[in-house]
Amino acid sequence: MKVFVIGATGVLGREAVPQLRAAGHEVGVLDRHTTSVFDVDQLTAAFTGYDAVLNLATRIPLSAKAVLASAWAENNRLRTEGSAAVAEAAIRAGAGRVVQEGISFVYADGGDRELDESAPIKPVGHIASSVTAQHNVLKHPGGVFLRIGMLIGGEAQSPPVLVGDGWMSVVHPADAAAAAIAALDAPAGIYNVGTPVLKRDTGITRLPKFFGRFAASFEVFGRSQRVVSTKLTEATGWKPRH
Repeated sequence: MKVFVIGATGVLGREAVPQLRAAGHEVGVLDRHTTSVFDVDQLTAAFTGYDAVLNLATRIPLSAKAVLASAWAENNRLRTEGSAAVAEAAIRAGAGRVVQEGISFVYADGGDRELDESAPIKPVGHIASSVTAQHNVLKHPGGVFLRIGMLIGGEAQSPPVLVGDGWMSVVHPADAAAAAIAALDAPAGIYNVGTPVLKRDTGITRLPKFFGRFAASFEVFGRSQRVVSTKLTEATGWKPRH
């Protein structure tokens, strides 16, 4: 299969490209000097002749500034405007499959319940753009959206903050990349991507009032999300190895 990768130099892309090549796929990558991820015409030209597109591009803020809404502006634009341009260009270019990365943090707090892809979501603040990306990619008849857990291990950076003592879905970047590749052969739709979930106990269960407007950002990381990836495993055989 000829697969075009967007975000090839990112945490997921650096894992996905060698895995694709090892599996015998022909790989093309986005050159940001000549092709904008926001330009449909340029993307259409780049995608022409490819069977599938993996959109793994993100701009996740890693410093303490991650609690500021403004720090997420570029990442939000990639997931809103960028994902829309990618999906439209893939349709125009005749690429039969588009796989879009996203996050599992959109789920509402589920306590100890297992959360599959039909569980309620609560997209607030900077995570809302992930739901927009989901809507955009599913406009493509071969669109697949991945709700990926927190990346832990490999080249992934530690999250800026974790609160609460509930369940958390995590996944190694190599396993998340393998899931994106497995999704090339999955039916169109939404899939969770994570390892068997972990319980955490950071000793912080409530946010001080003085956090004020930052509380919404912290609240996202404090939800109990016992996310399960059974659907992807049953559809493709994918299982985490790390």
